[in-house]
Amino acid sequence: MSRNGLITSVKSAIACKTMPINKQEILDAFWFRHACKEFDATRKISDEDFAFILETARLSPCSFGLEPWKFLVVQNSGLREKLKQHTWGGQKQLPTASHVIVTLQRKSHFMRYDSVYVQNFMREVQKFPEEAAVARTAILEKFQRRDFALLESERAISDWAAKQTYLPLANMMTAAAMIGIDSCPIEGFERKELEQVAAENMAVDLDQWGITYLLAFGYRKGEPARPKTRQDMDAVVEWFL
Repeated sequence: MSRNGLITSVKSAIACKTMPINKQEILDAFWFRHACKEFDATRKISDEDFAFILETARLSPCSFGLEPWKFLVVQNSGLREKLKQHTWGGQKQLPTASHVIVTLQRKSHFMRYDSVYVQNFMREVQKFPEEAAVARTAILEKFQRRDFALLESERAISDWAAKQTYLPLANMMTAAAMIGIDSCPIEGFERKELEQVAAENMAVDLDQWGITYLLAFGYRKGEPARPKTRQDMDAVVEWFL
């Protein structure tokens, strides 16, 4: 089955779901998920299951819906080895994972309210009529210029774009856990060197893109070394009634 066929199959399965979602099963998936330190290299994720995971990334929300991301699936072992040389946080994960994603974010100049990318995106992808696109541009300018002061530096708007890429990160990990697949988000890397590997081996244009994180998927080789720990609810939630 083709990739598009797999995605269509996943969409159909979701659309046909009539049973209510079991909340405990969702919480069980959150308890199951952990940052897997090493995967069972003999086990591979099916095409259908990985298409499902990617679809949750594609459908993820983001600020103003501008989708400042791209997901590169790296299955070539030689390329993974090159990435591994500059990824100190993924020494065991990169060689053993069934699938590895390198997530890119658009550079800051693409994310300005008046950029060609944003203006075309509003009209061609989001399908806003001209009047609505103009009005939305004014709102986005106010948000970027005054509300969050994102236009004061390239770093500010770049960080805003990078934040958006972590929404599909969480969704992919949760979706994977719900179908029994392990994952590990990886930020432990030398950014400049890793981006150079991507430029030289993956045709990544560094004037357009930067790397935000790597994400490995597979099946755990063994159980976590220690149980999941979290603060009590009262420590992290405060109500104002």
